[in-house]
Amino acid sequence: MLGQWVLADVMHLPGGGLGLLAAGAGVWLISRGSSTPQFKTPQSEQEWIDRCRQVLDQFDHFEHGPSLNSEERHASLQRVISRDGPQRLGVVCVQGTSMPEVAQLERAMAGNEPVILSMAHPLAVSDGQRCWPEGLRDQDVLLHVLKAPLMAADLLWLQQLPDDQPAWLLVDGLMGDEEAFVSQLPERWKEHLLIRKEGVDLRRCVQPLRLACRSAASNRSATRRRMLADLHRRWQSDLESLRRRRFQSLQQRTQWIVAASVMASPVASVDLLAVAVANGLMIRDMAQIWGCQLSADVMKESAGVLARAALAQGVVEWSSQMLFSLAKLDGGAWLAAGAMQALSAAYLTRVVGRAMADWLALNAGVAQPDLDLLKREAPLLVARAAQDERLDWSGFMQQSRQWLLHPAS
Repeated sequence: MLGQWVLADVMHLPGGGLGLLAAGAGVWLISRGSSTPQFKTPQSEQEWIDRCRQVLDQFDHFEHGPSLNSEERHASLQRVISRDGPQRLGVVCVQGTSMPEVAQLERAMAGNEPVILSMAHPLAVSDGQRCWPEGLRDQDVLLHVLKAPLMAADLLWLQQLPDDQPAWLLVDGLMGDEEAFVSQLPERWKEHLLIRKEGVDLRRCVQPLRLACRSAASNRSATRRRMLADLHRRWQSDLESLRRRRFQSLQQRTQWIVAASVMASPVASVDLLAVAVANGLMIRDMAQIWGCQLSADVMKESAGVLARAALAQGVVEWSSQMLFSLAKLDGGAWLAAGAMQALSAAYLTRVVGRAMADWLALNAGVAQPDLDLLKREAPLLVARAAQDERLDWSGFMQQSRQWLLHPAS
């Protein structure tokens, strides 16, 4: 009774016992006793290799053993691991800009460490988008040739280059104030700028780039790390459809366990415990599905944040109102008061589970979730999850009818 009063009068959650139950579904046990989580991201090349191999194991688990796709993924990983040899310098420009001749640039870059030049096709806008070609990602360093003065389109291209791609800017034809020109550039280019003034030999101009290429082993290792991260990111996207299918089965099973526990229990505190345990088990299984090595404290805190966001956005009120409206239209034949509490708890579990799945999908294998960022993004994650579930409300109600009429199935 005290819990009902606190939630109904202080937290303004309608429904008394329903409000207490709903809060307990996401907030009570899972959000208490949490400690500040410590996160770890792959730093070394070997750590990235180990992480990629873990993802390959996840594919084998979902696909029930090796397959042709599995063989190709293993081969892709091995190609990156085995990547060695001379450094690769990709040379690129926009349409309408001329690049130095290959022989001239080879002489300019000649040094203790051999460098292989890759002269790329001019950058071009495709479907209104400026995207650097994926083929440039395996270059150890890029040399972007630019003709002064700096145009708005040039700046847009510079901004689109991935931050983790080492690159230098070779500027030709600069006649005006050099300081004013440099001030227009994004910060990352100011320390990687080569200005070729009239009459200056190209070899002298590219000396800073040539010196940077002396760290050949380090540069190649950085490229392998970047390529491993790209592989990992692409595989995570492929894995997501497999994970979602597995999660949907887990989500449906858990929501009806929650509903059955609520319906069978006459005591609100028992409801709380049963719901918290069921949600805790779901969260644990979700961590396994997404391959996240998260502590129980981190998972509880993450789910607690999402549950509080769901309550704040009125997920319980919305589902309760929809259920009451349905009961009036349907004559209440299958929606008794106890069933409404049970289904509302199941629906909250469903929304929180989907929001948690979205959060795990954003972070799976790349970095452990940043809980401060999660707290900022939780309202948006929950809003999207709630909207998706509202669009599928008819499906939820169809499942609800089937569960209530055939609880043993």
